[in-house]
Formats: sequence, structure tokens, C-alpha cells
Amino acid sequence: MFKADAHPYLVPFDGSFKTANAKTAPGETDKKKHKKRLKQSIAEMRELQRMFYAHDRYSLLLVFQAMDAAGKDSTIRTVMSGINPAGCQVYSFKKPSAEELDHDFLWRTTKCLPERGRIGIFNRSHYEEVLVVKVHPEYLKYQKLPYPPNSRKIWKERYEAIRAQEEHLARNGTVILKFWLNVSLEEQKNRFLDRINDPRKNWKFSSGDIEERQHWKDYMKAYQDALNETSRPWAPWYAIPADDKPYMRMTVSDIIVKTMKRLKVSYPKISEEELAKFDEMRVLLEGNG
Repeated sequence: MFKADAHPYLVPFDGSFKTANAKTAPGETDKKKHKKRLKQSIAEMRELQRMFYAHDRYSLLLVFQAMDAAGKDSTIRTVMSGINPAGCQVYSFKKPSAEELDHDFLWRTTKCLPERGRIGIFNRSHYEEVLVVKVHPEYLKYQKLPYPPNSRKIWKERYEAIRAQEEHLARNGTVILKFWLNVSLEEQKNRFLDRINDPRKNWKFSSGDIEERQHWKDYMKAYQDALNETSRPWAPWYAIPADDKPYMRMTVSDIIVKTMKRLKVSYPKISEEELAKFDEMRVLLEGNG
């Protein structure tokens, strides 16, 4: 089973992670250096993805969670800019549909998991069920559960279900990387104001964003619990500082590239018999002009 390498932003597997101690700004702020390293990582990822697709033994699942305005969309767009779209799929999960509410809470993400050889990206995910729903437990009444949910037991059961599914996926070749883009309360305010003041960004802003901001402490507690309960060597969480976007994007891309390199994927080898046929085909093609 694939296991994560040590990394400064790797959430420990011993339950000791504290959101209060997770830095939102890096110590190093050389934006030119960060952008240069990101460009290099994108180039490396381009070639790695080609081999990953051809190797066809693993799938890669990237999960992005964050508070509003942390930069999930732009990070996905930038970091994956060199990837062949044929080998990649992105799903965004928002308010559950009527069909989704007629299934268990893992159903809507399970049916979107990547096939072998492909990279799957979840922009929000099944973790909404232990983040947003935990902060707003009143949402449970819409989920058609067969029994009245016990407020403490249901979260324990959902963490268990998530851990079990992720371990099953890892055993069967899905490499899982989970990123919490950790934006600060102050930086979120600045980005919301930017969305209000810039007409080109007005469409990004919603009054609901301000309402959710009032629950900041509850969300931080929910993230702390979720990351502690579900960060495992085969499905690790990384708490990435998100106030500095170039640094955040560089860090995310660096983790993905290092992980893909550890898989040691390669192009399939051609047998001697097939190579002999290649020689025959070459003669035929050259003879036909």
C-alpha cells in the first residue's frame, strides 16, 4: 500500500494536529522563486502523467477542501495546467441533489472516482459531510436517514466510513492526496472585499459567504477533528498555507510531483514478438511510400 513521505505540512497520524498551529503564511515569500519552481513542477507533472496514463496500474485522487476564498479553483487550474485533459477529471461538489440525498453520503463522490491511469480531482468532496454538515447539523434532517442521528455517534461513524473506504481504495491502487488550503480569517476578509470592489469578480461573491464566516471557530474545530480522524499514511492530509497563493500552488504541485515519482511508473515494455511485428509493419509502410 502506498504511504506518504514526510513533509512539513503533512498532518500527523497521531491525532495531535491543531488548526491553531497551522501556519497560514510561509516564512519564505520570494514570489518569483515560487513561480519558477511551480513552472518546473508543471513541466515534470506533464511527463509523469503521460507515463502514469500508459502504466495503467494506479489512479490518483486529489481532494481539495478549504474555507471560501482560499483559492481552490485557481490552484486546481494553475497546478494542473500542463496535464492532458484526456487523463484527468475534475468534479465540484456543492449542495446535494435530490438523487444524491436518496443514497448514502459517500455515493456521490464514489461514482466519480478516477479509473486506473487517470487523475481525479475533487473540488470539495465527501468531507463536506463532516465539515459543513457538522457545523450545520440541521442539514441532517434532509438526508433521509433511517434513524434519528445521535449527535456524537454519527460523526464517529462517518469518520470510520471515510477511513475504511480510503484504505480500501489505497489497497487497490488509488493514491490519495488531500489538501486543506488554510486561509486566515483576515486574508479571507481581504479577498471578499476584493470580490465586492472589483466588478469582474462580483459573480464570485455571495451573501452566504458572510453568513458562513460567522461560524469560523466551528469550522476550524470541524477541520481539526476531520483531519485528525482521517489523515493516514495511505490517505494523508496536508495543511497548506494559503494566504500566499504562489507559495501555496508551488507547495501543492511539489507534493503531487514527488508522490508520482515515488510510484516509479513507466511506459509499458514491448515484447520481443511484438517488436518483430513492428519491423514487419515498418517494411510494409516504407514499401507503400
